[in-house]
Amino acid sequence: MLLETVIGLEIHAELKTNTKIFCSCSTEFGAKPNENTCPVCLGIPGTLPVLNEEVVNLAIKAGKAVNCKINNYNKMDRKNYFYPDLTKNYQTSQYDLPMCVDGMVNFTYEGKEVSVRINRIHIEEDAGKLVHLEDEPVSLIDYNRAGVPLVEIVTEPDLRSPEEAAEFMRQLKGILEYADISDCRMEQGSIRCDANISLRPYGSEEYGTKVEIKNINSFREVQKALEKEEKRQRELYEFGEEYKIKQETRRWDAGKGKTLPMRSKEEAHDYRYFPEPDLTPIIIPQEKVDKIEATLPELPIERKVRFVADYGLSEKEASIIIANRTLAKFYEDVVGLGGNPKTVSNYILGDLLRLLNFNNMEPEDIKISPKNFVDLLKIIEDGKISNTAGKEVFKEMFASDKSPEIIIEEKGLSQISCTDEIEKLVNEVLNNNPKSIKDFKAGKTQAIGFLMGQVMKASKGKANPPVAKQMIEEKLNNM
Repeated sequence: MLLETVIGLEIHAELKTNTKIFCSCSTEFGAKPNENTCPVCLGIPGTLPVLNEEVVNLAIKAGKAVNCKINNYNKMDRKNYFYPDLTKNYQTSQYDLPMCVDGMVNFTYEGKEVSVRINRIHIEEDAGKLVHLEDEPVSLIDYNRAGVPLVEIVTEPDLRSPEEAAEFMRQLKGILEYADISDCRMEQGSIRCDANISLRPYGSEEYGTKVEIKNINSFREVQKALEKEEKRQRELYEFGEEYKIKQETRRWDAGKGKTLPMRSKEEAHDYRYFPEPDLTPIIIPQEKVDKIEATLPELPIERKVRFVADYGLSEKEASIIIANRTLAKFYEDVVGLGGNPKTVSNYILGDLLRLLNFNNMEPEDIKISPKNFVDLLKIIEDGKISNTAGKEVFKEMFASDKSPEIIIEEKGLSQISCTDEIEKLVNEVLNNNPKSIKDFKAGKTQAIGFLMGQVMKASKGKANPPVAKQMIEEKLNNM
């Protein structure tokens, strides 16, 4: 039986606000446990919430960034369930009247146009964080995160593979970063994903039994978790045991490489939603929506098109550079100061990304100034140092952001362009390699490459390559 995979995502993203959704406590990450708390976010009886207006503004911005309609009248609701990290035994969220509805995200994946409908975007408060101690009979709770504002972005089941789902997450992360809605630091948990997956026979319009996988916090893990769950469900179909697929919530165990059951899947009525009595309905004038929409910056897909058109980059090159807003700005800053667009792209996609990955750093941690980068490219172009030496200077600049001139002087990397010095090296190499001379005379032109390598080795990479190559050819032809 040919089966089709059907995936929908629920993405929770922390909004980029200084204070929490209903109180003035800081949202700063990394504070001491329970330091950023107050009676309101701790749910002390008698306290009352006050809605943070910036949360509303950022949610509207998120909605317009993904082409949503903004509901001018919406409200907050209580979602009732008990869990230790929930200070009030209910979560203040939105149910039947969310802030944003009916959006769309379009992107290209593997040469195919993919359109993912956005069902809704609503605002809600985050819960605290449970810390489970290994080999201890207790768990600890940090309520710093309780009350941190979130948007929940719910897609329609329009994704057809784990790879598409991971790519959609990348696209959405880029949109939220570019619009300055969330910092999307996945390692800090500021963007998390719940994935819903089911299988059905090709051609069927009915959905299969849906399984939800909770709290996945990286693109790679989203793809891996969905691949494993897809494989599990497919095997049950193949053995005629699809009835064993239950509507349930499972968790992804990265260590074991499989999904594990948590609980049966809740329905909306299980949460006993009702309007939040301590908060008035949210009335959003259309003028406010229009004003916020006008502040939207150039988004990733638009920037990608421009990079291809203006800088002559390939689709793949542009996609990698624009995937991070800081990296894209760095690229444009360097090009804006006179760097050759293609040369700058090659350095970023090769040397820079390799150094960032090796040092486990993000583009936000780049120390190299655009001016120093351009100065280095000019020095290489002028033939003052070789391309090989340029790579060494770039690596040192990455670590210290010293100027290229200082690094070249400290390391003695200036290129030898004096013809007398190069001629001396060439003569020495030719004297030491009579066999290569015979090979050249016999028509083996690759001997020039070998001799060039020997000259560069003897000069420790400092000899001017064009000058050295021309001199070798002239001497060989005159022998």
